[in-house]
Amino acid sequence: MPVAAVDIGTNTVRLLIADVVAGVVHEIERHSTVTALGQGLEHTGRLSPKGQRRALATLAEFRERLDFHRVRLVRIVATSASRDATNGPAFLESVSSALGGMVPDLISGVEEARLAFTGASGGFPNFRRPLVIDIGGGSTEFVTAGSAVSIDIGSVRLTDMALPDRPSLAHQVAGARQLATDLFAGVPPCSDCDGMIGVAGTWTSLAAIAGDLPRYDRNRVHGSTISRTQLERMIHDLAGMSLESIELIPSLDTARAPVILGGAIVALAALTHLETNTINVSERDLLDGVVLHLAQR
Repeated sequence: MPVAAVDIGTNTVRLLIADVVAGVVHEIERHSTVTALGQGLEHTGRLSPKGQRRALATLAEFRERLDFHRVRLVRIVATSASRDATNGPAFLESVSSALGGMVPDLISGVEEARLAFTGASGGFPNFRRPLVIDIGGGSTEFVTAGSAVSIDIGSVRLTDMALPDRPSLAHQVAGARQLATDLFAGVPPCSDCDGMIGVAGTWTSLAAIAGDLPRYDRNRVHGSTISRTQLERMIHDLAGMSLESIELIPSLDTARAPVILGGAIVALAALTHLETNTINVSERDLLDGVVLHLAQR
């Protein structure tokens, strides 16, 4: 019988239904919908009303898929935006109703990091001591087998704080870059790591853009690499584009267009701080980590 994970993130709501056999995740269905739940959170302190409606509608659709597959175990996790918003508790009550009484877990940044590490590291068995960087909408996690750090900056949060315009003005981009740099200053180095893995929608979207894919292809994205040079180029190009032009990038989900520049700036700041030139991109992430833990119950 399959197990499932639901991730209620700052920018996306996601579902993985899978069979886990001998510690290997065999995907049945995987879905991701941009809801922009945390849009404007930095200014209002509250989850977006439109984002909440989109999230609840998406979760109702996910419930149908869970019922269809007769999923035996489900874990729903809520992350950065739900942790920080004043109306987060009320929203999570609505989530429980949308999912037929299933109660979501409001997890810490550290647990989020651990789950992402479990999921991502399984996709790169050749790395014995990887560092996983998980860029979300509201936070970024740096995690190894023995440590985890969560920083409250992500693609949505940085966009809200420093990138109000498209095209973006030079001083706005410079300010956003400095803000991300300052926030990552306390992240410890990983001198003995033998590989770096980027997980979640910012990294996978940037990898598709860097690869000039004619459409998003998760098989080509997984295992690809992104360099600091590519990120510098993407930041330069994205900053000079209108929102409408960004939406026309063929491999990019149009709903990610408002925050992809912010995500690229966070990504470059992370690699620059760690003094690494490239990172491997993973399609396996927190969702995979959740279902692996569920299968052990």
